[in-house]
Amino acid sequence: MDERRGVIERADGVRLAYAHLAGDGPTLVFLSGFASDMQGTKAIFLRDWCAAHGSAMLRLDYSGHGASDGSFADGTIGRWVADARTVIDTVLPEGELILAGSSMGGWIGLLLARALGARVAGFLGIAAAPDFTEDLMKPSLTEAARAALARDGVVMVPNPYGSPTPMTAALLDDGARHLVLRAPIPIDAPVRLIHGQRDAEVPWQTSLRLAERIAGEDVWVTLIKDGEHRLSRASDLALIGRLLETIACAG
Repeated sequence: MDERRGVIERADGVRLAYAHLAGDGPTLVFLSGFASDMQGTKAIFLRDWCAAHGSAMLRLDYSGHGASDGSFADGTIGRWVADARTVIDTVLPEGELILAGSSMGGWIGLLLARALGARVAGFLGIAAAPDFTEDLMKPSLTEAARAALARDGVVMVPNPYGSPTPMTAALLDDGARHLVLRAPIPIDAPVRLIHGQRDAEVPWQTSLRLAERIAGEDVWVTLIKDGEHRLSRASDLALIGRLLETIACAG
């Protein structure tokens, strides 16, 4: 497997980690979720899928995630979009891309698609969570949490997959400046959205809202009745692979 790992240094000295698999066709760019990284089950499955199909792939860690430098608490949606764009522009300055985003990575992928325009040959959303800071985080805040945010600028929130994670006022304020579900989303390339109907973190209806907002017509929504948020079971991964194949064939 011809995968090269490396780091890219931001202007402020923060080093961003990535892994690039050489191959043919549009490069699949995997964008991980909130507090996740490029070593997760779905990222590795897609890396192996690309290797088996001779396709190129780029994985990366935003600042404060995985092998990259920086503090997670300093991150915002805009900062992490910029991190991903920095890696893409450095490693893949030209050529078509298929953006694959898991949870928060779906939101980041949508913002990248808007910026990259015609370079985007496809989009795969896996339990995509666009606008989650505004639509999910803010409404869930208790009065005590709101007071803590106002006082300290940060509050710890439960994480069903590990230790509590910091939610900052900066994250919420920045998220409100990057909302995508309030207007048409200019993607004309094939789009495949997959969501579990037992997702306890991001309602499956989010994918339906997203499908309505995407400008193009080649948009599929696949619902897994017993699927949960992570969609990392063998059956879920196999279906993700089949959906990715339909994007590649459409192109």
